[in-house]
Amino acid sequence: MELNNLRPAQGSVKTRKRIGRGTGSGHGGTSTRGHKGDKARSGSKEKRHFEGGQTPMQRRLPKRGFQNVNRVEFIPLNLSALEALIQKTGLTTFDVPALVAAGVAKASEQIKVLGNGKLETKVDITVHAISASAKTAIEALGGTVQTV
Repeated sequence: MELNNLRPAQGSVKTRKRIGRGTGSGHGGTSTRGHKGDKARSGSKEKRHFEGGQTPMQRRLPKRGFQNVNRVEFIPLNLSALEALIQKTGLTTFDVPALVAAGVAKASEQIKVLGNGKLETKVDITVHAISASAKTAIEALGGTVQTV
């Protein structure tokens, strides 16, 4: 056996189906696409939600509720989470960039402090929004609250 007579094993390599090369090839005429219809045309691609002409699921189901386009979405930060953040970082002054650096939210998101949990440390905080109960809890310990 030499390099000039190396061959793949018998039956391991199949010749590919050459479509649209005349009737003699056995794959001429409609070129294995069947007769007419959308799938016989060039450039046809079925949409993911297409159901063969049947009314699609998203049109059969009723629409429910209301989506307010002006809604402002806040990332919640409870007082218990704030206390844990104080214990972890050792900081007592927080603003939005410091909270973003701590991994509370992304830079594009807005943060709202909520009054769930207990705060034991005086803290100065600057956020986008704060609940009334959280504000009284922070100010009761001598801390300050500012909104952006």
